[in-house]
Formats: sequence, structure tokens, C-alpha cells
Amino acid sequence: VFLRPGGGDFKVNGRAFEQYFVTESQRSSAKQPLISAEAAATFNVIANVSGGGVNGQADAVKLGIARALMQFNVELRKKLKAEGMVSRDSRGKERKKYGQKGARKRFQFSKR
Repeated sequence: VFLRPGGGDFKVNGRAFEQYFVTESQRSSAKQPLISAEAAATFNVIANVSGGGVNGQADAVKLGIARALMQFNVELRKKLKAEGMVSRDSRGKERKKYGQKGARKRFQFSKR
């Protein structure tokens, strides 16, 4: 994520923000750090994301913007941390185990 002083232009992977994040929840999630820092119209944002789903990418953009804002202004860290935007969501897919259908699901049990 690159933050540059500007008029509020927002691009994700070279596309307009509204084209890339279709739903309102994805848009609000990605813009949350800018809104809480009251800096939505003062920065141009250029974000590059890959992997995962669209919701995960919106959260990745949110984390990137929060980290970039903290580099720009250290006093914002306390506010962003209180709103839970500083920490990364480290959950990942649990691996499939052998002898089972999936990570937790078992094959159908037959008594006879």
C-alpha cells in the first residue's frame, strides 16, 4: 500500500476502488483506517493485493493502510490499535488429515 498526499484517489491492483470491491461491506472495511484517522480526502491510495478471497483482500488493504498511516503519523497508533486495525488476522486453512474426508469431517461410520 502506498499513501501519497492528494485528493482521495483510491486504486486497487490498477483498478478503481469501487470496481474492485463490489459490496459496501468490503468498501467500508478497506476504508476504515482512513475514516477513523479523518484522512479519507487527504491521501491518494495505491494498493496491490493478491491471494485469498475478496473479503480477505479488503482486510489486507485495511491493514496496509493502517500501517502506512502509522508511519506517516505515530500518534494514530493508539487510536487504530483500539479499533483493532493494527493486528493481522493469522487464521489459515487447516490441513486435511489422512483417514478422514477433510480437516475435521470423518468418513461415514458403519457399525456392520
